[in-house]
Amino acid sequence: MATPTKPKRQPRIIVGSAKAAVGSATWLDDRLPFGRWLRPQLRKLFPSHWSFLLGELALYSFVMLVLTGTFLTLFYKPNPDVAFESVVELSLNVRGGLLVRQLHHWSAMVFVLSIVAHMCRVFFTGAYRRPRELTWMLGVLLFALALFEAFLGFTLTADQLAMAGLRQVQGVLLSVPLIGTYLSAFTFDGEFPGQVLPRLFALHVLLVPGILLAVVPLHGLILTWRQKHTERRATAVSEHQVSGGPFFPYFAVKNGATALFTIGFIALLATFVRVNPVWEHGAYQPGGQPPSAQPFWYFGVLDGAQRLVPAWEIAVGGYVLQPGLWIPPLILLAFFGALFLWPFIERRYSGDGEVHHLLDRPSQAPVRTALGVAVITFFVTLWAGTWVSVAPPAMHSAPGLPPPPAAPPALLTVPADAYGVIVAVLRVAVFVLPVVAFLVTRAICRRRSA
Repeated sequence: MATPTKPKRQPRIIVGSAKAAVGSATWLDDRLPFGRWLRPQLRKLFPSHWSFLLGELALYSFVMLVLTGTFLTLFYKPNPDVAFESVVELSLNVRGGLLVRQLHHWSAMVFVLSIVAHMCRVFFTGAYRRPRELTWMLGVLLFALALFEAFLGFTLTADQLAMAGLRQVQGVLLSVPLIGTYLSAFTFDGEFPGQVLPRLFALHVLLVPGILLAVVPLHGLILTWRQKHTERRATAVSEHQVSGGPFFPYFAVKNGATALFTIGFIALLATFVRVNPVWEHGAYQPGGQPPSAQPFWYFGVLDGAQRLVPAWEIAVGGYVLQPGLWIPPLILLAFFGALFLWPFIERRYSGDGEVHHLLDRPSQAPVRTALGVAVITFFVTLWAGTWVSVAPPAMHSAPGLPPPPAAPPALLTVPADAYGVIVAVLRVAVFVLPVVAFLVTRAICRRRSA
């Protein structure tokens, strides 16, 4: 007769752990009924087309921003006297500091670019229509906050290029009639640069990220999960019956692969492509010449608009008004206002208040597509104003004094006469090209949909 043997230690640990896990899950489910809620959520259908993952690119780059920003906060000193030195110290002397800075910069660029691509996909396919108006409005809010947050981070380096951008902000504030000086004094705590860096640092690491941490899950998870997803007409069953794969394991695996791709792509950029070398720009010096580096592409629209608008001055009641400085911010304000309310504007003029779960091809909505292309053309033309700069004049020092430092190299410089011609051409193009783009795009869409 065989004598039963006592199980070995490792199988006993495995069996005991499994029983403990099952018991803990049962105990927790009796008190918090996750099982009844989780089972249908794991079976929720999600679309299969790659374009639906553009929002995930923004989500995972935002995660990278939070992680790398936490590391940078440990070493950055927002004191105006030592802010630049702390950035240089972090970049060149802290182990891994430059890589984390590069990761943070490229994550910000991918974040903003992913939002732009995602919003273009939603706009041109009509995915913002009822019942997704609130999701679209939160997306526009995220876009505006991302641009503002990127500007705040860009200025915290306190180098010559960053402070030149803050000088532009101060000029716009001072141009506001009656209250301009008060706005500037409140923002900068006195004369420029004052104590603006600690305030910008608090906004950059506390207020704006806190709002983003609240809006991102609401936009990307809660509302998306509660609503039926949109789908292309080529793969849909009907307007009210869409198809797709379940969240688990189908969409979860795609999301995991997207996360790994996003993180790996940002890591490659941060490793091999240098961005914003502050030690070459130098610390801020009052009256110093700003570097000829061009602003990041998501700031180029505002900077280009300021270059193209004429330097108008109007004297009214002893005050000199400078409307040329107000026009670029007003353009952006009008753009974001129209973008925020676009679902309701389109419904008002189209009379379409039906529920839509199927996406349109761009050619099926000629006016909407043509208007989007015209707006993109308008902003690209404004951005083109930053691509060319005037060649700096030759610098000479007085007898007996050391020669002045050489002017920083520019990306693309032209003589002053040629620059004036380029600006004049762009001023005309900013009105003509969007109209041409609208008419051509509408004609193409109508021909394709006929």
